[in-house]
Amino acid sequence: MREICGGASAECRAPVDAAALREAERRLGRALPAQLDVLLRETDGVADAYGTDVVWPLAQIVEQNLVFWSGEAFAGLYMPFDSLLFFGDNGGGDQFALVVASGRDDVFVWEHETDSRVWVAGGLQEYLRRALAGDGDWWR
Repeated sequence: MREICGGASAECRAPVDAAALREAERRLGRALPAQLDVLLRETDGVADAYGTDVVWPLAQIVEQNLVFWSGEAFAGLYMPFDSLLFFGDNGGGDQFALVVASGRDDVFVWEHETDSRVWVAGGLQEYLRRALAGDGDWWR
């Protein structure tokens, strides 16, 4: 997947090692989706030409999901996030996630103003191609 970064104005970082990935899964209490695991073994996040983390570094993926899954901060405001694994954002508050409960490869955007979850890509590679080629609201 790292070749996607080479063809776009993007910053790819150093890869994540297997031990860090396993520790992240331990903290999350679940396995990372296979396509995200593959990407993180190649780069610890991807930033677009404007510096927006379209894929967060592993540490941020873990921390953000632990907050979203805790239920305490968002209870009563939003539908549950248990079936989503957030991995990036658009810099304006909307966040991108993989569905973890169903084994699907699809990427969804969570729009924080409306609590809607909208399909945006058939997988992480398609998401990266579209996110790195588009503007901040490319999925609309």
